[in-house]
Amino acid sequence: MTVYQLPVEVATFRHWLTELTRRIPPGGGWYGVFAERDPDGLRACFDGTEILPWDIVESLLQDAGEAADGPFALRGGTLYAAATGAHDRRPGGAAALTEGRELMERERRYAESRAHELRDRLHATPASGPDDTARLEHDLAWTRDDHARATARVADLTARLARLGERGDGGAAPGPTPTPPPAKRRPRGARYAWLDGGDEDQGPAAAPAPVPVLPSGGAAPRGARFGGAAQPAPSARSARPAAPGGADPAVPSEADAAEAGRAAANAVYALQRLRAQGRSGEAHALLCEALNGPPGRLPALAGELHRAGLGADWSILLWEAASLPPGRLAAVAGALADAGRAADCDQLLRQGVARPVEELAGACAALRAEGHHREAHALLTAFVRVRAPEDAARLAAEDPRVLAPQLVEAARAVSAARESDLLHALRVAGLAGA
Repeated sequence: MTVYQLPVEVATFRHWLTELTRRIPPGGGWYGVFAERDPDGLRACFDGTEILPWDIVESLLQDAGEAADGPFALRGGTLYAAATGAHDRRPGGAAALTEGRELMERERRYAESRAHELRDRLHATPASGPDDTARLEHDLAWTRDDHARATARVADLTARLARLGERGDGGAAPGPTPTPPPAKRRPRGARYAWLDGGDEDQGPAAAPAPVPVLPSGGAAPRGARFGGAAQPAPSARSARPAAPGGADPAVPSEADAAEAGRAAANAVYALQRLRAQGRSGEAHALLCEALNGPPGRLPALAGELHRAGLGADWSILLWEAASLPPGRLAAVAGALADAGRAADCDQLLRQGVARPVEELAGACAALRAEGHHREAHALLTAFVRVRAPEDAARLAAEDPRVLAPQLVEAARAVSAARESDLLHALRVAGLAGA
């Protein structure tokens, strides 16, 4: 009988993965979701017979509260690249990668079709009530999550196949891991139009790091689908320098508006080219890059996408934005609200309610600090509409004096029954007098 000996790279990554799970507090999270949806697949990954997809690793990092750019996560990324390389070089590895990519591409197309169907039902079919609408939005949120994960895995498997081809199928040991030079200059071109400008004379642009090659879906700062571990980004207003003469820095100047329009036009042109060439992974990454730039530019991008008939891409971008760290989420929501895109703002906030309660508390605080009280109320209303009363009580516990009465007000706006259930949960949690 042939005994399969685990490559040392895979064993090392498995040990790191085991350490990661030890850091995850009990209580579900994404780890609980994956264990429920595919227990055999998860077990195979922890046994080392399969490699856990990186988007799932990101989610477990978020469960553990590990920063996506922290030393523990960065070490995991390096070990992941080494483990996938060793795993893919086994006999039949290329065929398995090709089969897996075809499967993920089918999953991506199905999720895309399903998302279109659910959006059409939400917009065209009169809902029978708030619960029906909430159910459709819940299904749409999960379908978009499936689509984003499938897109990321297609990109990851494609990159792994490319690396395997460069080395030759079945090659003895991996080559040394190249160390990329430090980034010193902002990349040029429409694809990078959303990145903040920097010193133009700091040296040559950095080459992209060959390893670890992570899925393109990770381009957005989402810290595992609902990126909580990252530090909150500055809000849209606090990030701007003070305007001369006491002008409101939240109001874009004519120069800002012109620059936003130019960047939006360039990004949409690049997006159309990528779509036409079938490079959906890079198109998705381009959308994610938009979220790394100034939030005030996003309304211009929304308008340009809709004019180009790419409204579906704007929906994808909103879905990715719902995964941003709390401060950044609030900044994007505030920018949309300030630009008169209230419907987009509300959609963004509704999609963000699946994230952990401590992150939602941070988002609410950031929105209130920016004077966006209507948006904070919309976020809490969406939360109590789709989350359990016990979850609402945990959210209230993050800031009982402020959040408890606001949650009760939001529940009252949904229904008398929802208010009653929340009040009971608050009493059980000892927050009734908050």
